Amino acid sequence: MNDQLQETKNFIQDLSEQLYLYITKISPAGLDWIFHAFTKLAILVILFLLVDFLVKPVINLIFRFFHNEEKYPVIKSIYQSRITNSVAHLFALAIVLGIQTSIFPPKAIPRTNIFIIRSINLGLVLILAGMLYRGLTAFRNYFAIKQDYYKIMALNAISETMKILGIFIFSIVGICVIFGIKGATIVGSLGAITAVLVLVFRDTILGFVTGIHVSTSKSLKVGDWISIPKYNIEGNISDISLLTTKIMNFDKTISSIPTYDLLTTEIKNLQVMSESNTRRIKKSIYFNINSFKFLTEEDIDRLKDINLISEYLEGKSIELKKEKETLKHSDKIVNGRQLTNIGVFRYYAEKYLQNDPDVDQDGAMMVRQLDITPQGLPLEIYCFANDSRWEHFEQIQADIFDHLLVASKEFDLQVMQISVKV
Repeated sequence: MNDQLQETKNFIQDLSEQLYLYITKISPAGLDWIFHAFTKLAILVILFLLVDFLVKPVINLIFRFFHNEEKYPVIKSIYQSRITNSVAHLFALAIVLGIQTSIFPPKAIPRTNIFIIRSINLGLVLILAGMLYRGLTAFRNYFAIKQDYYKIMALNAISETMKILGIFIFSIVGICVIFGIKGATIVGSLGAITAVLVLVFRDTILGFVTGIHVSTSKSLKVGDWISIPKYNIEGNISDISLLTTKIMNFDKTISSIPTYDLLTTEIKNLQVMSESNTRRIKKSIYFNINSFKFLTEEDIDRLKDINLISEYLEGKSIELKKEKETLKHSDKIVNGRQLTNIGVFRYYAEKYLQNDPDVDQDGAMMVRQLDITPQGLPLEIYCFANDSRWEHFEQIQADIFDHLLVASKEFDLQVMQISVKV
């Protein structure tokens, strides 16, 4: 075995010697070392590709046996991110580094050795950078399999930041390797440009902080239905990256906002409403104050025919009659408590909501008066529809207000309209 290895080594050396002499012969005077260096580099690249081509299928084949996501989710994530390719590259580079001194005879090494070593070191830097990138992707894939959206968001912020910092660091290392500069020299000069770096990476830093905050507070995640009043945006979050957040609007358009806006801008998360299948109705009807009046006995008798308020009016009529018996000048309608058309209508609206099957009876429900405006008195309907789907919600809301707007005429109420002169 040793004899065979020695014979192989001697054969390679003889072949290298002949190649060296041939390149020296055809090269211009004084430039032969350049031709030697590039020829040696080309041979090393071909050898690297050959070894990588042979090793990569073997490593990938081993990982193919662990495709069960439930049993081996970590290995599955590693395989999907192709870290095995980086391992194959590293193995091939180690072989190239071990045999590079045997390609040309020793007398050629002094002139080409620095170039070749720097090229191999640069290749090592690139492989390690690719391994870091794929390693971060593997972490994201692992939590994507588990569908842990908040951890995915945090990992997105961390991985994107590390990728940017990795590019910066590996670029410095690459420059040091190519030009033979000491890393301490470049790192020491960073103090003079710190302010510039902060400005350049401002969005990156803010995006990183936002991603960590959102994931730890669990206030937002991909898929949530949100509303951003500042930008007049409402839709579902489709992606949260380090720098931008994409939102799929309900009109099928895509809006992109800076990720740090998730921390600095008012955002309404409507996902809880969607998950509970309820949606708030908060809308007002404006009534003309001049149409408000006390109800006479004739008015009360007429309104008793309305089923929802007949018992209420019957009880109130008895109560008010007893109270009037104790009052002086009871014939004056303003003396004592009286029923008003707006008050009875408000009670009717409450009873209508309580009997509407499309209104969530477990949620907050009220009909209240707001501050008087030049357009009249707003009567606000506040309740929750029991269907959060947009088209169904609008239908439920429209049905409620269609009925109340028309029913108000039975109470002699006038709905305010603002006429516009053209």
